[in-house]
Amino acid sequence: MPSPAVAGADRVLLDAVGVSMRFQRRLSLGERIAGRLGAGLPPASVGAVEDVSLRIVRGETLGLVGESGCGKTTLGRIVAGILAPTGGTVRLDGAPVRAGGRKLTTRVQTVFQDPFASLNPRRRVGAQIAEGPVAHGATTAAGAAAYVAGWLERVGLDPAYAGRFPHQLSGGQRQRVAIARALAMRPDLLVCDEPVASLDVSIQAQIINLLLDLRAELGLTCLFISHDLGVVRHLADRVAVMYLGRLVEEGPAATIYAAPAHPYTQALLASVPRIARRGDIGRHAFRPVAGELPSPLAPPAGCAFHPRCPHAMPVCRSRRPDYCVDEGQGRGLACHLADRGEPLAGPASSH
Repeated sequence: MPSPAVAGADRVLLDAVGVSMRFQRRLSLGERIAGRLGAGLPPASVGAVEDVSLRIVRGETLGLVGESGCGKTTLGRIVAGILAPTGGTVRLDGAPVRAGGRKLTTRVQTVFQDPFASLNPRRRVGAQIAEGPVAHGATTAAGAAAYVAGWLERVGLDPAYAGRFPHQLSGGQRQRVAIARALAMRPDLLVCDEPVASLDVSIQAQIINLLLDLRAELGLTCLFISHDLGVVRHLADRVAVMYLGRLVEEGPAATIYAAPAHPYTQALLASVPRIARRGDIGRHAFRPVAGELPSPLAPPAGCAFHPRCPHAMPVCRSRRPDYCVDEGQGRGLACHLADRGEPLAGPASSH
């Protein structure tokens, strides 16, 4: 699947082409017994990511959005080199990020959703931030303390926190430490996997502002993964929308929010709660996405979104739509209405 053209394509930092990831589900005890008796049940295969292509140019933030279970985190871990895809390639400046069963570069770092889980509870904060830079030559053991202090200050923490354990910090402070640990490796690409989802709303705003400041100061390139379109709107230059392991729409953030073309993107934006302005009460009612996300063990035939789509046609139930690319606008769309020349143009978003 080709990815949409992006501005400054000659400055492409990350190029992921046809990435797929399938997991084998372990058979239950009953299924294993049935297999021993000759039933021959094959292990169930789950397609977490299916034929996804993405490009990220230097200095931009790509927002990756979708409901929980759509494959966002799996794709993010493939991009970061944590997981090896079962199909496709991921390259950073033309070089693979993973091969031979191991990650090949430190130029991609990740900030995970739960900092309490991603930080070692038995090691002091300063030791955790310093470990990678010392091991890879970004600083020396003698200079590690000053190096760590500089990064703690950069993320808005007192350097004295280097001597504390993670349990002695608040959730927002732990996430700042996780950001400092990732940035201390001086990455070219930062993968942020739901970095504010586990935090209070007021702390979320602080972390978002911190990321915006660091992006401007360091010229960061980011893949920002979130189910919260309100958060992504503040951070992303471009937005890619995933549904059940596949991209369904991609384009400039301003365009996606003003005129979403895919029915799923429209439904996501309609489900974002917002405060109605005077005179708008009743016009912008909260509307959750209809239905439930299908099981990836048994995805629907045809377009995966058709059981929940208000515009579903007979062809949607039998044939998967191609991912159509508009090179001029840098947009991608997978919808049969686009195949017929009838792309849905959603109303301008007012939230």
